[in-house]
Amino acid sequence: MNIEADILKLNGPIFIFGASGFIGANILETVLTYRSDIYAITHNPRSAWRLKLLGIKEDKILYCDVTYKNSVDKIFEKFQPKTVFNLSAYGAYSKQNNHITTYQTNFIGTLNILDACKNISAYIHAGSSSEYGLNCTNPSENEHFIPNSHYSVSKISSSYLIDYYGNFLNVPCINLRLYSIYGAWEEPDRLIPRLIEMGRKGGYPALVSPDTSRDFVHIHDCVRAFIFAALKVNLKIAGNSYNIGSGVKTTLKELVEIIKNQFNILPDPLWGEMSAREWDTKEWVGNYIKAKKDIDWSPTITLKEGIKDVAAWQEYQNYDKQILGAFEDPKRVLMITAIIACYKDEEAIPDMYRRLIATFQKIGCNYQIIFVNDNSPDNSQDVLEKLCAEDSNVVAIKHSRNFGSQAAFSSGMGISMGDAIVLMDGDLQDPPEIIEEFFEKWQDGYDVIYGRRIKREASIFMNIAYKMFYKVFSKLSYIDIPRDAGDFSLIDKKVVEHLNALPEKEQFLRGLRAWVGFKQTGVDYIRPERIYGVTTNNFRKNIWWAKKGIFSFSYVPLEVMSYSGIILTFLSILAIAFQTYMKFSHPEIPHGISAIIVLILFFGGIQLLSMSILGEYMIKVLEETKGRPKFIRESVIIKGKKIDSFSELNNLINK
Repeated sequence: MNIEADILKLNGPIFIFGASGFIGANILETVLTYRSDIYAITHNPRSAWRLKLLGIKEDKILYCDVTYKNSVDKIFEKFQPKTVFNLSAYGAYSKQNNHITTYQTNFIGTLNILDACKNISAYIHAGSSSEYGLNCTNPSENEHFIPNSHYSVSKISSSYLIDYYGNFLNVPCINLRLYSIYGAWEEPDRLIPRLIEMGRKGGYPALVSPDTSRDFVHIHDCVRAFIFAALKVNLKIAGNSYNIGSGVKTTLKELVEIIKNQFNILPDPLWGEMSAREWDTKEWVGNYIKAKKDIDWSPTITLKEGIKDVAAWQEYQNYDKQILGAFEDPKRVLMITAIIACYKDEEAIPDMYRRLIATFQKIGCNYQIIFVNDNSPDNSQDVLEKLCAEDSNVVAIKHSRNFGSQAAFSSGMGISMGDAIVLMDGDLQDPPEIIEEFFEKWQDGYDVIYGRRIKREASIFMNIAYKMFYKVFSKLSYIDIPRDAGDFSLIDKKVVEHLNALPEKEQFLRGLRAWVGFKQTGVDYIRPERIYGVTTNNFRKNIWWAKKGIFSFSYVPLEVMSYSGIILTFLSILAIAFQTYMKFSHPEIPHGISAIIVLILFFGGIQLLSMSILGEYMIKVLEETKGRPKFIRESVIIKGKKIDSFSELNNLINK
């Protein structure tokens, strides 16, 4: 059959969930060759290396969390797809070992997508031969399941969902139980890509038992299966599952023999035991009779032909440099958590969210955004609840009262999940775009990257005042605190853990950030004026901030008191001696009250100043000994769920 003609017959727009994965990327590449009304849907920008290498335009990539119903519903409402390919999955690889995520992605994700499939032409689901579990030797589609892993159970559950939606809710949906698919764009650490890569170099990778068998299906045949299923699905076969296998059992020994002959490798390989996946079975072969009958699909490419095709593809793609380099890109495994302290920032929050998302997508990392509503009197909470409903990566914390920005940052840091955090004020005076420069410095090995305000878009008086404060603060502090550096910064996870462990209640984070040490650097930026609303800062609050910083990280005021006491005592002794001398040597000089008044006022002022300095330190000691919490969370919206208990929050974070 003509694949171009078949693709052009598909009803569009077309959605591919899991398009950044191996099979999804191949379907995307094939369909894009002939038509453009197709969208690549991925949850995780960090795993989208295939999309980047394929040159997929940003307007064709949609970000969606399938485990989050609102996220799925939103893109369905906007784009109204007619053909849906669902290849989103988790748990098939040994490194994907979180069984909670396995069920959330494979079952809940499938449920959310199926529930959104209104007036579609076709929903084609990527099932798995793992659904048969231990009963995996040439089974027909209606044979008994013997699940042997969480992944197996989750995929079986999804097949039952498809059965229900197809037979009872009349959704045109089909489940394709895929066997061992191989080919272009497969993960380089998988069996066949690794065998071919090493074969081109005259060797073999580490191998398991030679008697282990699989049913290998070339990716081109797999893509054809999805296209054929989308064209053939109707209410008569809706809800059915079909085996997509070659029907040929190939042992690992036979596969290695093909590789050996293909690349003329002289030595024999060293054999090991079973694979690292404890649920793997030795025999695995499929029966595609039903697929042939109902959707007119059968395999067309032999394993030997397929190996040649993959080898040629690796050569064409400059595999060692381009594919392996992209697959091993360290940015691919990183998550950044942005923590935004919000107070009277109702208007700024949506703009902040949009700019953060654009920045994280440009960087190509995963993200979490934690907005901390420090009991703002405006409608910030309503705005945050809407954002949480649209994006499961957004967390909204609401404090029971206003505890201040430092407490807000600490509150967010306590539940952050990122490999690094970014601290920001919610008024957009800290430009989110600077995070890209922070990220680059982080990749260079720095643990703390702070924003250094080389200029503020403020009055001359305020610019001079801030410069003077940071200069004085830097001179007085017993640690090296960077000048003109506020809270805006990127902090590595290991540093965050130390900051979270600090017991003090009255925190000055920009000082503590310097105190913990590690490798630090700054990034210069111009701090703009507040875009939305009016500033909540005033002269009194700035003085409070100055005192907070100085009394947290300097003992100089106490030293000044000590030296002043010594100097004044010495001067007093001199004054007494001088007064005594004058009394006896010049008795005619009249005694004046003005000198006494001046001395009383002077020493009284010194005493009051000293007492106030001591009082500031005593207040800090008092606050620490009270043992009150830094903040109280009234509620937290995380992963779309509003919770207000510590135990429930901890359980959800751990999941």
